[in-house]
Amino acid sequence: MQNKVVVITGASSGIGKALAEEYASKGFNLVLAARRLEKLKELENKLTNVEVFSVKADVTIETDCKNLIDSAVNKFGKIDVLINNAGISMRAATINVDMNVLRKVMDVNFWGTVYCTKFALPYLLASKGSLVGVMSVGGYVGLPARSGYSASKFAMRGFLDSVRIEHRRSGLHVLVAAPGFTTSEIRKSALTANGTQQGETPRDENKMMSAEECAHRIYRAVKRRQRKLILTFWEGKATVLMAKLWADLVDGFIYRTFAKEPDSPLK
Repeated sequence: MQNKVVVITGASSGIGKALAEEYASKGFNLVLAARRLEKLKELENKLTNVEVFSVKADVTIETDCKNLIDSAVNKFGKIDVLINNAGISMRAATINVDMNVLRKVMDVNFWGTVYCTKFALPYLLASKGSLVGVMSVGGYVGLPARSGYSASKFAMRGFLDSVRIEHRRSGLHVLVAAPGFTTSEIRKSALTANGTQQGETPRDENKMMSAEECAHRIYRAVKRRQRKLILTFWEGKATVLMAKLWADLVDGFIYRTFAKEPDSPLK
């Protein structure tokens, strides 16, 4: 993997940070993107075995995404893997949520993926590389009190699946990775109905898959050039399969699961 180049968005924490560490351990050179440049620099200082280039970028801004890709190519001359990992969640009943919350979630999760992918495509096609979207099981089944989040992940999946089909004869690899509940900051930074951050996670983070395990499995799926990765059995694979077979039953199970959360908007 020497001289291979991976670009990772949302690399300052959680799954993105773990992906940076995983790819560094495999000898990839890294281009890391996030809004918090100081966090990227901290990570950069720890990953001393490879070249690491940090770029401050807000994926909701098209010009930031273009600058990210241009900077990666100017630095390393190519891109072998693009991982669209930057993401944000929300937690509010749709009837109560401010429309700006839904727009922001869509801007980060969907449009951030679109912008980065569009600018990186020529280089990924040249390298016959891998295009990755880190979405969620919420991109396969609707999640109550996360309507904007699920919508953005459904859109993300549809976009990447379409890109895969368009380029099926070009050698481009496209992976849609859907983790279940994974330890990260995403629940703490999730937006409430009025757009403020939730602050505290409503779930037991200790019972979730670690970000490191998630990153390792995504790396392995990219290496194998898989088209789909659904992580965790009951919260992931089983839920997606059962939703196809017994949709109403799964709807009820999902509702009860989220209604049990502390201060659930569904109560």
